Amino acid sequence: MDMRAIFIDMDGTLLNASNTISGKNMEAINSLINSGVKVFLATGRHYDITAPYHKELGLKTPMICLNGASIHDAKTGKAIEMKPIRLNEERFHQLTAEYPCNVIVHTANGLYCKNMDEEIDSWTKVGQIPPRYIGDLRQATYQDVLKYSVRTGSPCTNLSAMFKEEGEVINWNDGFEIVAPNVSKWSAIKSLLRILRISPREVAAIGDGPNDIEMLRHVGTGVAMGNAGEEVKAVADFVTENHENDGLAEFIERYLAKSYKSNVI
Repeated sequence: MDMRAIFIDMDGTLLNASNTISGKNMEAINSLINSGVKVFLATGRHYDITAPYHKELGLKTPMICLNGASIHDAKTGKAIEMKPIRLNEERFHQLTAEYPCNVIVHTANGLYCKNMDEEIDSWTKVGQIPPRYIGDLRQATYQDVLKYSVRTGSPCTNLSAMFKEEGEVINWNDGFEIVAPNVSKWSAIKSLLRILRISPREVAAIGDGPNDIEMLRHVGTGVAMGNAGEEVKAVADFVTENHENDGLAEFIERYLAKSYKSNVI
C-alpha cells in the first residue's frame, strides 16, 4: 500500500497501561518518519497531556486533541483550529447532578472538574498543569468549552442520549463525552489532509475506542487494536495485537514495512 500519513490514537494504542511508549512502538514510528511518512497523534486528550509524548516521539506534525475539537501547532502548541461546544449549562449540570459521577470540562484555557480523581491526577503529573478549578462547576466561570466528560463508572446511555441534539456524544464503558456537532477525529483529519493535499486513500489510522470509529471507517486503511471493542473492530480493515503486546509496532512492521521501504530513495 502507498502510505503517506498515519494517524495514531494514544490511550490503548500508542501507550501501554503504564502510560508509556514501548521501545518497539518508538522504533517502528521512527522508521516511518525516516521513510518520509507523516505521523500524527489523534487523541481524546487535551493538549497539555499530548505534547510531552509528541515531543518524546520527535514529531513535527500538528496534534489532534479532544476528539478533534482542537488542532495544535507542533512548534508553538497554539491552536490552529478550535471548535467549541455550546450546551445549555444549567440543564447539563442539573442532569449530571442527579448521577454519582465526575464531570470534567475541557476548555481552551484548561481543565475544570467536579472532583479530583486518579485519572486527572495522572494528567497533572504528565502535563505539569493542575486543573484550573475543582468543585461545584455551577460556581465556576469558564468559556470556550471544547469537550465535556462525564465519568459515571459504567455505561450511561440513558443520560448521554439527552444531549444528542446539542452535540456529538461518544459513549464509553465508564461514561460519555460530548463535543460540538460534526466534530470528530475524522473531521480534524480531513482539515489537515486538505491542507497537505493528501488523499484519504493514502492514509492509515489506528485506534481502539469508540471515538476512533469515524477515522477508521473513512481512511484508506483503518486498523483496530486487539484490545478494541467489537464495534471498533467491525469497521477496521485490519485488527492487530493488544496495546500491551505492541500492536501498533506489529501493524507497522507487518503491513507497512514493504510500502515505506519501497518509497525510500
